[in-house]
Amino acid sequence: MSGHIGAIGADKGAIAEGILLPGDPLRAKFIAENFLEEPVLFNEVRGMLGYTGRYKGVPVSVMGTGMGMPSMGLYSWELMEFYGVQKLIRIGTAGSFHEDVKVRDIVLGVSASTDSNYAHAFNLPGTYSPAASMNMLLQADAAAKKLGLEYKAGNILSGDVFYELGDEWWKKWQSMGTLAVEMEAAALYMNAAYHRRDALTILTISNHFVTGEETTNEEREKTFTDMMKLALETVTA
Repeated sequence: MSGHIGAIGADKGAIAEGILLPGDPLRAKFIAENFLEEPVLFNEVRGMLGYTGRYKGVPVSVMGTGMGMPSMGLYSWELMEFYGVQKLIRIGTAGSFHEDVKVRDIVLGVSASTDSNYAHAFNLPGTYSPAASMNMLLQADAAAKKLGLEYKAGNILSGDVFYELGDEWWKKWQSMGTLAVEMEAAALYMNAAYHRRDALTILTISNHFVTGEETTNEEREKTFTDMMKLALETVTA
């Protein structure tokens, strides 16, 4: 499938060069209403809310991307290909694989392993390793120090299946030092690499495979504000 199919209905110039990408469009709405100055709705096609405003005077956008690699792949591609977005930060939740990566901890995805076949679109002759932008990792580190926030950083897993069959599948990823699992980062990193743009994934641990601890839907939507502040400071640096 190719061509502009219009997943984003914004006018040219309506989206800032830096954007935050939560999976949940209601989280995008929450960020716009609580952190951005004079936010303006630029997209509501298919309920995928997107807003542009200013953070400390700097133009910034925020838009939901939905769940999974295909959805993130579609929206991030259009943002780069048709709207000229230069800096993209996925903010979302993840499940921890390690006892020392605790619920509510912030994790930076330095690289993103995946069981997805998303990379087939680029017709590569081998296995591609999607990774974050070094520039944005350094900016996130500086922003975390400024805000007094601690974080973990390392390899994460972008999984294609939410309800995996079997109880032991995640331990194989754990054995290779993978910190946590989510569902979108690898697609974002591949699209950004192809378009020569800067991308980063900042996650908050919402559930734990080792301890079984979980957070509520309302907590995930509205209370992971440290991650939001860190992303905003990074994307506007």
